[in-house]
Amino acid sequence: MRLSSMADYAVVTMCAAARHCGGVRVSAAQLAAETGLNQPTVQKLVSTLSRAGLINSIRGAGGGIQLARPSAAINLADIVEAVEGPIALTACVEEGRNDCVLEAQCQVRPHWGLVNSAMRGALADISLAQLAQLQVKEPA
Repeated sequence: MRLSSMADYAVVTMCAAARHCGGVRVSAAQLAAETGLNQPTVQKLVSTLSRAGLINSIRGAGGGIQLARPSAAINLADIVEAVEGPIALTACVEEGRNDCVLEAQCQVRPHWGLVNSAMRGALADISLAQLAQLQVKEPA
């Protein structure tokens, strides 16, 4: 499994936002500068992450971006699913999908749910707090 660039950028953006935790709002321009991402990409991610309930975005004077809940209460699965949708290694486990030629006789299909749950569980075990802490560089 490989994350899309946007999912990767969402993780990077959320880590930068987490480092400003504590009620301080930060602008999309500041997150763009801190992450090296371009501002339109960060603004698009802010919109997506806001719709997913991971960040709050307030417009106008005194506005800005802040985490919707503590970084320890947000996990990697939350961020990836906000951008990518439900975590699934195969499409055949999705309801209403009938585009696989092997579907009628597939012996593996009943087990993909277990695999997808394990993958999601592994990502859910990593909190944003842990990710943001890992990205802070120690002084040499």
